[in-house]
Parts: sequence; C-alpha cells; structure tokens
Amino acid sequence: MPASIPVRAIDRLRKAANLEPVKKTVELSDGSIFEMWMTPLTMAERERAQKQAKSDDATAFALQLLIAKAMDENGAKLFSAGEIDILKNEVKDADLQALMLAILTEEDEPIDPKS
Repeated sequence: MPASIPVRAIDRLRKAANLEPVKKTVELSDGSIFEMWMTPLTMAERERAQKQAKSDDATAFALQLLIAKAMDENGAKLFSAGEIDILKNEVKDADLQALMLAILTEEDEPIDPKS
C-alpha cells in the first residue's frame, strides 16, 4: 500500500477557511429586519480597512469594514465609500452600530444589536 501523501499546512488552512458568504440579519430600530451577506474577514481585508480608516478609531475601522464587506444575496456591494457621510449623518447611530457589529462578529456568535 503506498504511503499517504502529506497534506501541506497551507492547503489545510485554505480548506478550513470556508470563505463562502454567510447571511447576517440585524433588527433595525423601527423593528424591520435588514439582511446582508458577507464572507469571513481575512487579514488582508482587516489591514485594508485599517488603512482606509486613516486613524486608530475603532468606529472608523468598523465603518470601513461595513462598506467593504456588506453584500446583497447576489454578491453586489450594498454601500460605497461615497456613502460614508450619509451613513454617519442620516442613519440612526444604533442601527449603524448594529450593522457594524454584525460585520465584526463570527457567524456562530449571536448578534446583539443593543451592544
């Protein structure tokens, strides 16, 4: 019987990553449900969002992640960088915070919009 070929560590990590989009739902302050899809966060995406935030502010970082990661069911981006001011000025803070929290949490963690 031939010896089994060892699986490279990098191949095991890539297979375990499962970067398929997952559905996130957030209850907005008006009681409606907001649905979005996102793929799990990678280190490169985190670094990009930190650079685009242009500060160490956690809220600016989370907002950049929301812009970069939130998609509809077809994979189209829900927000653009040009909409940051609208999100900051015309969306209830509690709703925006809930959306950003949903982006930052893993899919097996419960999403508490009151946090």
